Amino acid sequence: GVEVGPQPQGVVRADTLDKMRKIVKHGLDFVQHFNEGKEFPPCTIEVFKIMEKVDYPRNKNDEVTAIIHPKLQDQDWQPLNSGDPLFLTLDGEAITYKGDCTVYPTFINEAAYYEKKQAFVKTVKVKLTAKHIRSS
Repeated sequence: GVEVGPQPQGVVRADTLDKMRKIVKHGLDFVQHFNEGKEFPPCTIEVFKIMEKVDYPRNKNDEVTAIIHPKLQDQDWQPLNSGDPLFLTLDGEAITYKGDCTVYPTFINEAAYYEKKQAFVKTVKVKLTAKHIRSS
């Protein structure tokens, strides 16, 4: 499967649909070239590895006590460093990130994840290296 997003539930966006079509076409092109015996050289790619799901701050009654900070909203895949704001309490106080390394949050404030107690997901950048491949 291919999931391209995020986008609001029940919404079809032309730009997202176009990205999905391009991804599927590249995948099919790869399969065709591989089946024709084309050799693919070794390569390195940077990807985002999920590290942890982060919930909203909650009180002892499990009620959300802070919302996504405006500076974090719509910043999926952007670097988040120690001291950067994460949440904003209902009293207007910023709660900051206290991690020991830069992370790249995604699925920030996605409505589909509220019930899963997920404000966002922390990812880190890693490099993957693939050897050359060729069908035999």
